[in-house]
Amino acid sequence: MERAVALAGEALGVAHPNPTVGAVVVRDGEIVGEGVTESDRGRHGEVVALEAAGERARGAAVYVTLEPCNHHGSTPPCTEALLTAGVARVVAGQRDPNPAVTGGGLERLREAGVEVELADGELAFRCRQQLEEWRTWVTQRRPLVTYKVAVTLDGRVTVPGERWVTGEASRRLVHVLRAASDAVAVGMGTVRWDNPSLDARGVPTPRGQPRRIAFGRGPLPQGSELELRPGPLAEELESLAAEGIQSLLLEGGPTLAAAFLEQDLVDKLLVFVAPKISGEGAGLVAGLPGKIGLARLEARSIGEDVLLQGYVHEP
Repeated sequence: MERAVALAGEALGVAHPNPTVGAVVVRDGEIVGEGVTESDRGRHGEVVALEAAGERARGAAVYVTLEPCNHHGSTPPCTEALLTAGVARVVAGQRDPNPAVTGGGLERLREAGVEVELADGELAFRCRQQLEEWRTWVTQRRPLVTYKVAVTLDGRVTVPGERWVTGEASRRLVHVLRAASDAVAVGMGTVRWDNPSLDARGVPTPRGQPRRIAFGRGPLPQGSELELRPGPLAEELESLAAEGIQSLLLEGGPTLAAAFLEQDLVDKLLVFVAPKISGEGAGLVAGLPGKIGLARLEARSIGEDVLLQGYVHEP
């Protein structure tokens, strides 16, 4: 399963808008086939791995990061491919959360005499985490919302006399995050103050530039390439999901952040902390009615800064 997770991680986003799934076929303690979901609605990871294994798949165990599908979509059911190959055991990293999919893949395999098992613990979390955007999209019909903010040690989002709060390494990572997101958004307050472009610059963009959105009432500045979304936030997110947006990187100021948090529309927080004390300016969020707890909090160094990452809602 570690190898299946690694395979999916190396190709994450390749199969978008479908989930990127890694699969490994093991027989007599040896990996005899492996694969990952192809782009352009191509073969699923299980099928790629089974075809690589060939006849050695008979009697083998298959480790896959998502429950094999049991329905006809852009490809035939993976359960049928597994049964045709004659595998003896299937270990899935997570259940398929899609409520639109009828019939359980693991149940179909079990009924056919295949031994089935679900991963648990940290490996199961890593499988869910890899597909957190897709999971949110199919279960809640809205994008996964990640709030990204840069602050000083005293929790301020501005430093007098300086344009940037954080260092160059953190700013480059933000462009990587943009390139990996379906959409990037700010509020109209940020637009009026900074008129940002919100594009990903200086990094590879294999999926093209993200949709760039401003929440709030216009007008937008002349020449702005942002897309104005003036309606209630929950309805706008539902509309974006219907347009295929699975992930939204929120880069707005404290007011927009508070609005999203108050409506319980933030899933993940990324807080870049700079080794500075501002002494003045706006804080992280502009007032909240209550406390918000974070799960799976992690910290890592990004150049001279520290990145704190945690979940409001675990995947």
